[in-house]
Amino acid sequence: MSFFKKLKNRLTGSSSKIDEGLDAIVSEGSEASITQSPEPTINAPVTPPAEPTAQEPKKSGILGRMFGGEETVARRTLDDDMLEQLEELLITADMGVDTALRVTANMAEGRLGKKLSVPEIKQLMVDEITRIMDPVARPMPLYAKKPQVVLVVGVNGAGKTTTIGKLASQFQAAGKKVVIAAGDTFRAAAVEQLQVWGDRAGVPVLTAPEGSDPASLAFDAMTQAEADGADLLMIDTAGRLQNRADLMEELAKIVRVIRKKDPDAPHNTLLVLDATTGQNAVQQVKVFQQLADVSGLVMTKLDGTAKGGVLVALADQFGLPIHAIGVGEQIDDLAPFDPQEFSAALVGTEL
Repeated sequence: MSFFKKLKNRLTGSSSKIDEGLDAIVSEGSEASITQSPEPTINAPVTPPAEPTAQEPKKSGILGRMFGGEETVARRTLDDDMLEQLEELLITADMGVDTALRVTANMAEGRLGKKLSVPEIKQLMVDEITRIMDPVARPMPLYAKKPQVVLVVGVNGAGKTTTIGKLASQFQAAGKKVVIAAGDTFRAAAVEQLQVWGDRAGVPVLTAPEGSDPASLAFDAMTQAEADGADLLMIDTAGRLQNRADLMEELAKIVRVIRKKDPDAPHNTLLVLDATTGQNAVQQVKVFQQLADVSGLVMTKLDGTAKGGVLVALADQFGLPIHAIGVGEQIDDLAPFDPQEFSAALVGTEL
C-alpha cells in the first residue's frame, strides 16, 4: 500500500468529518444542476444512443431519464453565510481560526456569487492547503559536517523515541553511518526501545546509567561519534511539558554543553509533535522554538486523530520545515512530508 493510501485511510476521521460537513453545507440552500442534451431536430436521422464510456457516467434516475442528462449535482451559491460555515468546518478540523479564515478567503477570491458543488469546493480547499504547505515541505538537510548532531525534543508521549529509531534506520539504509544517544536517562523503557531499533537497523546506541546527567551523556556521545567517523548523531531527550521550567532548563543545559564541543551544534533540532494534541501543538512550538531553536518538525500519530488540520495551522503560523509525518508504528509509517498528498488525504479526495 502506498503511503498516500495509508495516510488517507488513517485520516478517515478528519476527511469524513470534512466530507460530511461539506455535504451538509452545500445541501443547505443548494440548487440541483442538470445537464440537458440538445433537442433533436426535425427529420434528423435517429441513431441509437452510444454506450456510456468509462469517463462518461451512465444516465440514471428519473430526471436523468427524462432529460437525457447526467445525474443531478447539488450546487450552492458561494456567499457570506456559506463562507462562515466553511470556516467553522475547518476550525473543527483543528486548523485554527486565523488559518481557516485565510483558506476560505482565498477560496472565495473571484468566486463569490458562483454556484459550487462539493467536488469543486474540495478541489479549491486542497489547492489552498497545498499552497500554504508547499514552502515548508522539506526533508531534513544533510551536511558535510561530521558528526551532524540532531537533537530530538518534544513533550511526553509525542513519539520521539520511535521517530529517532525510524529516522536512524532510514538514514542507515541510505548509506549513512548513524549513532544514537539515549538521552532520556530517566526512563528505562525509552532506552530499551532505542536499543531494539538500534539492533534492527545495525545502529549503535550509547547509553548511561539511569538517572545520569543527560547533558554529560550528549557530550560523551559527540566525542564517541566523532571517533567512530559517524555521519549523524541523533540525541534522544526526555519528554518534558512546556510549562515545567525545571525540565525546560535541563534541555537548555544540554544545548549549552554540546556547544562547548561544537559551537554550531546541534545542527538540527527536531520537534516531534503528537497530532492528537490538536491546537496545543501551537503552544509547544512557541516554547520549544524559544528554548531550543527548533529547525524542523515531525508530526506523529496522524492515524489517531480527526483533527489533522493543526499541521496546516503550524505551517501557516510558523513556517518551520515539516520533515516527516507518521501514521503508525512500522518503519514505513514515517515518510517525508508531501503537501499534495496530505491535503488530499485531509479533505478526502483523490490525487
